[in-house]
Formats: sequence, C-alpha cells, structure tokens
Amino acid sequence: QVQLVESGGGLVQAGGSLRLSCAASGRAFGRYYMGWFRQAPGKERDFVAAIGRSGDTTYYADSVKDRFAISRDNDKNTVVLQMNSLKPEDTAVYYCAAGADYTLRYATNQADYGSWGQGTQVTVSS
Repeated sequence: QVQLVESGGGLVQAGGSLRLSCAASGRAFGRYYMGWFRQAPGKERDFVAAIGRSGDTTYYADSVKDRFAISRDNDKNTVVLQMNSLKPEDTAVYYCAAGADYTLRYATNQADYGSWGQGTQVTVSS
C-alpha cells in the first residue's frame, strides 16, 4: 500500500480558491488511480474527483464540475486538487485516496480505494 498525506486546507471566503496537495510515499505511484473525497459534518463521505494512472482521465462530481480540477505528477508522487469559486457547501474534511484495482481506470466508489490520507479541513465562509 501507499501512504498518503494531504496538505493545503484552510479557511477561505466564498468565491476564493484553495489548492490541496496529496503526497504519496512508496514506489510505483503510477500504478494507482487517485481520488479526492470529502466529508461534511454530520454527513457521509462523498466522492469529489478522480484521476487515472497517467493523468489523462479525470472525473468529477456534478457539484464541483467546472470549479475543481484534479491533476497528478507521477515523477513527484503527488496529486493536486485545485478548488476555485468555493462555496460554503464545500466546507468539509477532504481526503486523498489511492486505488490499485487493475480492472479500473479510475473509481468513484470509496470501496475501490485501499489507501487513505488523514484528511485536511477546508472551511469556506459566506
């Protein structure tokens, strides 16, 4: 498995931007498809965005489409979630995840991810 550490969370006003990073340790980062999920207080953890192993495939939840962008750098073992036009409803703990199911190019289901970071808090004030 790969170890994941998120960073970049914080407090931002509505309409602002934040850039979350996820650093992966271990070898063969390029073998994993990566995803971001979020969990708001009192709610279940939801899918946000996913990216394929080479970075050429991305997929977004409807709620963040056209506002968020996921990217990865396999040389630096990092995946980034650029969040623009933030809304108060984006407030949540954001988690980075890695999956290795060879039958999938990417995944939106939490069960398809085997490694998770500890999460980083994003708070958007109105």
